[in-house]
Amino acid sequence: MLRKLLRRRLFCYPMKYCFLVLIVSVVTFSVLRIHQKSEFVSIDHLQLTDENPSSNINCTKVLQGDVDEIQKVKLEMLTVKFKKRPQWTTYDYINMTGDCTSFIKKRKYIVEPLSKEEAEFPLAYSIVVHHKIEMLDRLLRAIYMPQNFYCIHVDKKSDSSFLGAVMGIASCFSNVFVASRLENVVYASWSRVQADLNCMKDLYRMSADWKYLINLCGMDFPIKTNLEIVRKLKSLMGENNLESEKMSASKEERWKKRYEVINGKLTNTGADKMRPPLETPIFSGSAYFVVSRNYVGYVLGNEKIHKFMEWAKDTYSPDEYLWATIQRIPEVPGALPSSHKYDMSDMHSIARFVKWHYFEGDVSKGAPYPPCDGIHVRSVCVFGAGDLNWMLHKHHLFANKFDTNVDLFAIQCLDEHLRRKALEPLKHLPW
Repeated sequence: MLRKLLRRRLFCYPMKYCFLVLIVSVVTFSVLRIHQKSEFVSIDHLQLTDENPSSNINCTKVLQGDVDEIQKVKLEMLTVKFKKRPQWTTYDYINMTGDCTSFIKKRKYIVEPLSKEEAEFPLAYSIVVHHKIEMLDRLLRAIYMPQNFYCIHVDKKSDSSFLGAVMGIASCFSNVFVASRLENVVYASWSRVQADLNCMKDLYRMSADWKYLINLCGMDFPIKTNLEIVRKLKSLMGENNLESEKMSASKEERWKKRYEVINGKLTNTGADKMRPPLETPIFSGSAYFVVSRNYVGYVLGNEKIHKFMEWAKDTYSPDEYLWATIQRIPEVPGALPSSHKYDMSDMHSIARFVKWHYFEGDVSKGAPYPPCDGIHVRSVCVFGAGDLNWMLHKHHLFANKFDTNVDLFAIQCLDEHLRRKALEPLKHLPW
């Protein structure tokens, strides 16, 4: 296109007009390029999601914590119309991703960086899933940026159609892929850690550009935009950020006894384990982390870390102490000293906001967070619309758990909020 436009210089006469023609040609080409690149980034195309099952719900009021609007959400979800709404299946996704251009446009993925700052600070994500394909699609769309990298680990036990649907989604993006090695993930076993490690290896080999790795599960959802996440991570200046606290005596049996998977469940054998091969104490934490690329490289290549991991493979829920402990080993890039002065609780870390049933209560009387507005699964709150207002005032990057089958409006309103905030600066661009 540019060559065709510039050829006009050969025919401009008199010569004083040649420069003018050249300028007009370049400007015309630039406008055409902006129009092309704006096909997916335009406000009209991306501003709102199109899945709200009811126009009666005012998400602005929900996010403001309006009691009446939140009650309206609960009543709406009890209606026959809502319960019988059409829901996409794994086969629907397999069919939709047969035409990637149509899928990307229909699902409103953002396929151009929204700012120079974001483009220059790519992130990597490890996402471990085993079901709920629509939740995965919603999560990926909410965090997707073309400069980032996304590894999706699918549990080997998952239905073949689920794996096919995930592979279909991944096939539509050059920076999204299914992990090269899949694990049969057993609750509280080493396999959960191994799933993240597999993605770590793939992501580390795939690109040297990304700055931080964030691991997720399929029921997570962001509560910050990509730009907000980038700015928060830049402020860490190479440090990692994850829960890491002194291990309570009640949890020590998790690594002092030997466990093994029997009939698909992790079982305490009663056998004592040797002390861990570390000088650093064992710290308590969670499966979720925000770690630098240097941290990932160290974990993948350091012999001492490998020995510690080998020792941890027959313990209970190693994901809830492994990363927390590595974070306190002095020579690990971005780590914190092992002194209790540097302990970081889940509420102080930025990795994940989670409501535990036994900590909920009256905030004015000392509870860390108010009661769950949704339901509890294994003592963890599956959020409802009434949780959003309080949650959005926290510094965390992500929250867990969300489920479209528990409260679709909680996800829908949060999604719309983040999309509006991310695209707000684009309103001022001249397209």
